[in-house]
Amino acid sequence: MSKDENILKQMRQNPNDVRYADLCRICELYFGEARQTSSSHRIYKTPWKGDPRVNIQNQNGKAKGYQVKQVLKAIERLEVDHVHKK
Repeated sequence: MSKDENILKQMRQNPNDVRYADLCRICELYFGEARQTSSSHRIYKTPWKGDPRVNIQNQNGKAKGYQVKQVLKAIERLEVDHVHKK
């Protein structure tokens, strides 16, 4: 299993215990580079209309659990959209 797959597995199993750096890595893999970065926040653009962004925040080196869940939901939506476009 690759490092990215291990991170995704951990995110699904325990979204409240994910390193911020790991979440950034996954977001960059799925959404590209952050369009905005600051010391504690990163914002990633998503390809759909509405609220086309994923916002994550660093909290003492950890990602916030609810934001991890939002990222997982966005990844799921990307994967579903990709399957339907084939």
